[in-house]
Amino acid sequence: MATAVAPRLYKNYIDGDWTEPRGSGAIENRNPANSDELVGMFPASNAEDVAQAVQAAAQAYRNWRLVPAPKRAEIIFRAAELLVRRKEEFARDMTREMGKVLAETRGDVQEAIDMTYYMAGEGRRQFGKTTPSELPDKAAMCVRQPLGPCGLITPWNFPMAIPSWKLMPALVLGNTAVVKPAQETPLSVYNLLEVLNEAGIPRGVVNLVSGAGSVCGQALLENPGIKALSFTGSTEVGIRVSEVCAPLLRPCHLELGGKNIIVVMDDANLDLAVDGCIWGGFGTTGQRCTAASRVGVHKRIYREFLDRFVARANALSVGDGLDPLTDMGPAISRKQLETVIKYVEIGKAEGARLVAGGHRLEGGKYAKGWFHQPTIFADVTPGMRIAQEEIFGPVVSVIPIDGLAEGIEVANGVPYGLSSAIYTRDVNAAFSAMRDLHTGIVYVNAPTIGAETHLPFGGTKQTGNGHRESGDAALDFYSEWKTIYVDYSDRLQRAQIDTAGQIN
Repeated sequence: MATAVAPRLYKNYIDGDWTEPRGSGAIENRNPANSDELVGMFPASNAEDVAQAVQAAAQAYRNWRLVPAPKRAEIIFRAAELLVRRKEEFARDMTREMGKVLAETRGDVQEAIDMTYYMAGEGRRQFGKTTPSELPDKAAMCVRQPLGPCGLITPWNFPMAIPSWKLMPALVLGNTAVVKPAQETPLSVYNLLEVLNEAGIPRGVVNLVSGAGSVCGQALLENPGIKALSFTGSTEVGIRVSEVCAPLLRPCHLELGGKNIIVVMDDANLDLAVDGCIWGGFGTTGQRCTAASRVGVHKRIYREFLDRFVARANALSVGDGLDPLTDMGPAISRKQLETVIKYVEIGKAEGARLVAGGHRLEGGKYAKGWFHQPTIFADVTPGMRIAQEEIFGPVVSVIPIDGLAEGIEVANGVPYGLSSAIYTRDVNAAFSAMRDLHTGIVYVNAPTIGAETHLPFGGTKQTGNGHRESGDAALDFYSEWKTIYVDYSDRLQRAQIDTAGQIN
């Protein structure tokens, strides 16, 4: 494939230097809207590269954990300031390598900015507890302490936001890190690492190795020097990650799949609900773990909602994300496009009614990219595969429901439990839904996407293993509690034994 200029050859970032990879070969990073555009060539790192990075992180941890947390936070704050200044540049890079529209990539960088500022604040808020001892002349307290080198394996759909979710809490707590970005979108993580380097992060505290998950990611997962591992990706891979970590008794955080729903009640603001379902279903080309790939609609308004929803989907402009007129960009890759096409065929074979889209976009401005029409299936039943399995593309299943009870039953009737939403004007229905929807995130009169960085992010069931990202909840994974007792009585005291009879 031709490219206008010689591609930039990127290196790994290990021990404070951009380092030549030991693995042979390189991975092409191409624009999914125009596969002729070669964004860059990135290392195909191997186990030796990973081992070098882990060793650097382990060495740096000895000193980094001793840096006072407020001082660590000052470096992170400087990184946030640099991200602000370079937001537009990084957003454009992200659109070129990932495909989503520029407004969304600006939002992705903004989320990294928000998380970085937030975690800088945690440098002075790593609160422990003090509590009265049951014995006299004795103090009792607990404090957070870091874990050591952390392995961070990040996905392609939020290539700067999600790495920031993992990196910033790990760093402010005194951990070091080795990051393995998705091979489809490494450039955005490189940009984040350049900012941390410029902000003054010490050598070895953050390391980056680029490569295939089956080689580079597997080596990071298996390296015994990694003391905690955070992974965002598919449930299938997440289970394998858990299986490797378990015998090592290594903490692992898994952020996995989703099959999210918007429930639209008969009293909903219909215009608002349609707006939310368009954004929830087709934002980021449906390539979000929080995408609203199911919509449960009350039968009383089903036909009216469907007519409006289809009209809006058909009016979406699909194209290059750098074009300001584009509403929806391409799939990330040929492979992901083929997955979408496969599920469209599955939906038709299952008897769902195709009412919008359903085809790959080809020719003209679409000839060099991985584009698919916004697609809607109507009259879907809850047990159909298109209503049960994560597609990760612009395909939405509309399911008729009789009322709130059935809507909640349908919502909960999938293996995943990340995000859910309800549109209603009935406060009683809203609070019932907030209580009964078995998901980690619930929205009322808003779509299933739009999490904010100061609140916990994560899901239930096969969406994860109970840990949360974002907010102060993220601190819990990247630290462990140390309980401290200080006896200043100058005599032996025995808890639970010497307490009897001490009150006169």
